Amino acid sequence: MAEFPFQLQIKSGLSAGQTEILTCTALLRVVPGSREVYDALWNKRAVIVKIFSHKINARRHFKREWRGLNLLQERGINSPKALFFGKTSDGQQAVVAEKIADATVVLDVFKRAKNPAQQFDLLMAVCRELSNQHRNGIIQKDLHLGNFLIKGERIFTIDPGQVCFFAGEIGKNKSLSQAALLACSLSGIPDESAVALCREYAGYRSWTLEQSDIAFFKKQMVLLRKRGIKNALRKSLRTSKNYLRIKADGCVCVFDRSFCQTEQAVEFLRRIDALMDEGQILKKGNTCYVSRVMWNNKDVVVKRYNHKGFIHSLCHTIRRSRARRNWLHGHRLEMLNIDTPKPVAYIEKYKGLLVWSSYIVTEFVQGQNLHYFLRDENIAKEQKAKTCRRVGELLDKLNKFRISHGDLKLSNIIIAESGPKLIDLDGMAVHKCKWMYRLRGAKDLKSWEDLQDAAGLNIDNAG
Repeated sequence: MAEFPFQLQIKSGLSAGQTEILTCTALLRVVPGSREVYDALWNKRAVIVKIFSHKINARRHFKREWRGLNLLQERGINSPKALFFGKTSDGQQAVVAEKIADATVVLDVFKRAKNPAQQFDLLMAVCRELSNQHRNGIIQKDLHLGNFLIKGERIFTIDPGQVCFFAGEIGKNKSLSQAALLACSLSGIPDESAVALCREYAGYRSWTLEQSDIAFFKKQMVLLRKRGIKNALRKSLRTSKNYLRIKADGCVCVFDRSFCQTEQAVEFLRRIDALMDEGQILKKGNTCYVSRVMWNNKDVVVKRYNHKGFIHSLCHTIRRSRARRNWLHGHRLEMLNIDTPKPVAYIEKYKGLLVWSSYIVTEFVQGQNLHYFLRDENIAKEQKAKTCRRVGELLDKLNKFRISHGDLKLSNIIIAESGPKLIDLDGMAVHKCKWMYRLRGAKDLKSWEDLQDAAGLNIDNAG
């Protein structure tokens, strides 16, 4: 990839023989083998450049993007104005659109919101814009807060390649399904707020909601949340805006970009065992080796799952490595608003076709594990009881989504300043069958009851 800034020449498809010269200043997004999105300057004007590189579908993707930008403008939807299209010097299709100055991605604003009320107000603003789109016969196939910008009180729609256009208004069921998708795009939103959002949306469309409509909305939320998590977990395994997937030195790795960029990731990979030996060793056993490490000014915990023989490696190659499972479960819990240390990388070391060893890297969380917390004489019993109630609430969330931890014990719950967090997730499972969850979830519940008894506490009676 060229260093920034660099010049990009595009032979315009609007003016025959005219070549436009742009200066690309930053890479905003990349989908390997499909498209790249750049911040750029064109005639001293800030623009966004999308370059489509798919070997088969590039022309179709570019046409869909150009058409979508123009149709959004024609139907009066807040969106970037299409400027021109053409081919780069190496023959790739490109679309150039205006950049909305001083606008921020709605998802980023949502995450920075100080309280749930601010988040709800932001969702209401998006909901109003969504209802406007539906009245104008517009459906977003990839609806999420990352596809909206906010500037002042105005919401702008981006990524028009994922938008469908119809001749008339969108019907009730399809509209409510889209509202449900908006509500469950961030799992931290309470169910009561989701229903309130549904009612607000219906108000914008001048509809009266029946109980059957609310039931339909809730059912759609459950289905769409499952689908959204599945898609997000799939994205977490490949190179994207947030993640970097690399293959080097017989390893397959995925890094969170906030933790490592390419060169840093390769260096971390090559030095990882030495870094663990130099770090604060937390556990060193036959099965796993855990160490606290500083890297790239990040305080992290690295857990290595050791090689234990050919059969062991074969099993974990077929079932996928424990580090990979830990990575996916960590992201799943994060999307479900269940506290766990953020996973920032996983690494699989191969010998031939077999996974020989693997590593999971998570952010370090300052705090005591629950074993020491409950035995700390400097902590009041009322505070311990309050913490146990919060642990119980955390386990209730697992129960709500039919997730079993698999190894629930005091040392696998960290009590941080922000509350309890689950660790050691490689034995976790998500159950489709109720009877299997009852079996596995019952073991977690029994473990938790035993832990309370051992600590002399009871959530129901405490405080």
